Amino acid sequence: MLIDGYDTLLLDLDGVVYLGKRAVPHAPQALAKAAERARLAYVTNNASRTPAAIADHLIHLGVPATAEDVVTSAQAAARLIAERVEPGASVLVVGGMGLRMAVRDRGLRPVSVAADDPVAVVQGIAPDLSYALLSEGALAVRRGAWFVAANADATMPTAHGELPGNGAMVRVIAAATGVEPVYAGKPAPPLHRESMIRTGAERPLVVGDRLDTDIEGATNAGVDSLLVLTGVATPREVLTAAPEQRPTYLAEDLSALHRPYPSERQGWQAWWSEGRLHLEGDGEWIEGLRTACEAAWVAAGEGRLDEDRLKPALDTLRV
Repeated sequence: MLIDGYDTLLLDLDGVVYLGKRAVPHAPQALAKAAERARLAYVTNNASRTPAAIADHLIHLGVPATAEDVVTSAQAAARLIAERVEPGASVLVVGGMGLRMAVRDRGLRPVSVAADDPVAVVQGIAPDLSYALLSEGALAVRRGAWFVAANADATMPTAHGELPGNGAMVRVIAAATGVEPVYAGKPAPPLHRESMIRTGAERPLVVGDRLDTDIEGATNAGVDSLLVLTGVATPREVLTAAPEQRPTYLAEDLSALHRPYPSERQGWQAWWSEGRLHLEGDGEWIEGLRTACEAAWVAAGEGRLDEDRLKPALDTLRV
C-alpha cells in the first residue's frame, strides 16, 4: 500500500480533508484506516482557528484527531517571531483567535493597536478581519515592526468555491507600507519545520491539494508528496507544473493511500507527434493523467510546457 512507506502523514486540511463544513468524499474512512498504520498530523496554512477548534471539526466529520495533531501556520509564525524577540514582547495580531492564541502560547503579548509599540505584526486570515485592524497593522509596520504573514495563499477552497485567502489580504498592508512580509506557511520552511518538531517524523509524506503550497513546500523540504484532486489543483495545472511543483504521487482522493501505487502505467500510452502530446488507453482515468504527466514532465525538463502542446492529451482526458 502507498501508506506503508511512511511513518507520518502531513495532511493539508482545506480541499484534502474537508471543504468548509463538509468532509471531502472518502476522506474520513481513508484517514480512520490510515491512523492504524501511521501518525496523522493536520498541517494547515489556515491561521484563523485554534487547533482545538479544528480538532473538534475533524472529530465531528468522523476523522480521528486531537488538538496535538493539528499544526497551523499560526503556530509556525508565532515560533518564528518568538525566536527573534524578547519573551513577553508585544505583537500586533491582524487575524483571528487561532493566531492570537498561538502568539500567547509562545510567551508573547498579543495586542491590537500600534500605540502599544509592537515589535512585530503578524497577519492571518479571519472572516471578520476589519479595515481598522489592517490600518493598525500598517501603522505599526511603518514604524518599524517586523511584518510576518501566516501564509501567502491567494485563495482558499470552500464548499461555495474559492474565496480570497490571506495572501490577498496581506497585499493591503504591503501596498500601504511598501514592506513585504516574511511568510511562515507553506511553501516556506517554517511550517514544515514546526510539523517535524511536533511529530518527530522520520519518513513523512506530505498530502495536499495545491501545487504552489503543499507540493512546492514538500519539494523545498526534500520529502515525498501526494497530490489529491479534491481541492484547488486541476489536471491542466498538474500537466504544466514547474519542477518544484511536481508531486511524487498523484491521486483522485485519499483512498489512494490504501492501494498499491503502480510503478508502471497501466492501460495507457503517450506519444509525441508534431510537437504535441497524444494519449490513448482504456484504463482508469487517473492512470491516464499519470501517464500524460510523466511524458509532459520528461519533455519539459526544468521548464514548463505550453498548454497548447498538451491539448490532444487533455482532450482525451476531457479536462
